[in-house]
Amino acid sequence: MSAHPQTIQIFLPSGDPQGIRVAGITTRIVRLIDVPRSLLPDFLKMPEAEQVGLYFLVGESEDGAQPLVYIGQTGSLAERLANHNQKKEFWNRVLVAVSLTNNMTGTHAGFLEWLSIQQVGKAGRYAMENGNAGSRPHTPAPLEAECIELHDTIRVLLATLGHPVFEPLTRARSKSDEQALFYCRASEADARGLFTEEGFVVLKGSSGRAGTVPSFQRHGYQRVRDRLLEQGVLIENDGRIQFERDHLFASPSAAAACVTGRTANGLIEWKDAKGRTLNEIRGTPGGASDEA
Repeated sequence: MSAHPQTIQIFLPSGDPQGIRVAGITTRIVRLIDVPRSLLPDFLKMPEAEQVGLYFLVGESEDGAQPLVYIGQTGSLAERLANHNQKKEFWNRVLVAVSLTNNMTGTHAGFLEWLSIQQVGKAGRYAMENGNAGSRPHTPAPLEAECIELHDTIRVLLATLGHPVFEPLTRARSKSDEQALFYCRASEADARGLFTEEGFVVLKGSSGRAGTVPSFQRHGYQRVRDRLLEQGVLIENDGRIQFERDHLFASPSAAAACVTGRTANGLIEWKDAKGRTLNEIRGTPGGASDEA
């Protein structure tokens, strides 16, 4: 759905902005409850814990390559989340989608789970902890249309609460946007990227040097690259690495290092079509690195 003005309300049951948060769009019937793992016992006492719901377990990977998400649905949130609390280690928050009118059915939840897994895969921001996406569940057309509207609300609320699991890393680009591209063509690299408000995105199809130098490994970049290979973001092909999908790095230097196989100052390595460095375009004094 296209973007349009919306009013979102966030309720703090304990008054603590770092505690449980309940978010909703004023004209919609679905609400999203953001629960830190340490406060899961408090959520399990809430009436919403006994409802049918869709949930997202989120956490950070140890190497920082990609955040992690597990998506599930259940007829008893309390029972299922208590089980995950005992058996799954990676997550630190759970975001639960429930109906204000308590009329979400197992059919709704099953379709929303399937659709959410598909959309997370397309967005490419989070690594999925689900083992299998499963097949598309049979859903009557009127109910499917309702689910798609519910999903759009959940998408907006997740992003508002700091978890843009469904948001693409890059928007569809027109030819005029090509001038915003940056290139890294050093050390056997041929990569393209975009400098965004969230970090630096290396685009699908970019390639880089497969070999690395010792300083790359000491910095920890090797662990990040290894994780991206495990996740299928990168593949090795004829002595080079290739990006199979867009990937967001925290900084231009982290992106340049992954591409070149060595530590690098991304403000200098990334250049536009006219050969101007990112540093020159940003006007950073003294060519300072973007990393501490």
